[in-house]
Amino acid sequence: MAEDRGRIAGKTAFVTGGASGLGLDIVRRFVAEGASVVIADIDAAAGEALAAELGQRFVKLDVSNEGDWLAALGPCDRIDILVNNAGITTMGSIEDLTLAAFRHEFAVDVDGVFLGCKHIIPKMKDHGGSVINMSSMCGVRAQADLAGYNAAKAAVTHLTKSVALHYAAKGYGIRCNSVHPGAIHTAMIDKVMAQVDDPEALYAGFVATHPVGRLGKPEEVSSIVLYLASDESAFATGAEFRIDGGSSL
Repeated sequence: MAEDRGRIAGKTAFVTGGASGLGLDIVRRFVAEGASVVIADIDAAAGEALAAELGQRFVKLDVSNEGDWLAALGPCDRIDILVNNAGITTMGSIEDLTLAAFRHEFAVDVDGVFLGCKHIIPKMKDHGGSVINMSSMCGVRAQADLAGYNAAKAAVTHLTKSVALHYAAKGYGIRCNSVHPGAIHTAMIDKVMAQVDDPEALYAGFVATHPVGRLGKPEEVSSIVLYLASDESAFATGAEFRIDGGSSL
């Protein structure tokens, strides 16, 4: 990767859910590529530790809380990149899932993206920027046991397109795209498996849905996110970037 160093040098990024999973890999990649990163996460201990390690700034953020967003973004003079990465995955079919769990899924996965896309505008519109929303293969291909997650990620997919059109119509110079990972081997996979009686069977099922015969790696997703964060993707907006081992085909 040595030839790619500095692809976002001098830019400031704001990454939600940046203390673990895909967010953690994205943060590390951005710092390595020359960006200053605001690490936003609900887990203060993990976020503060990562910020101290990398020499970056941490803010505690519950992405479903508008007040938290305003407080987190307030001190930022300029942001060039927003990655709406924070999310949860709740197992459950339409028959099993409770209304409370369904609403919580939407509060984190959809409300969080909505609030980020909305409140980043004053921090970006004078100079332009890139907003990257983390959707999923489940935003385009449904599964019976992920009713809430499917619905939430489909909402993120279409919200991204609406936001992209608005940014363009206003002449803000802000691009907005969605990234659609397949099953990626992170701590979130472990959390999902902990919700079922037979985690090994669930893991095998995840692998089986990918024609390439394996789960994805975090660095494979962060490579797409880096591209969208950089000026190399200046003509891309409102698009779906699928990195799912063929699972959405």
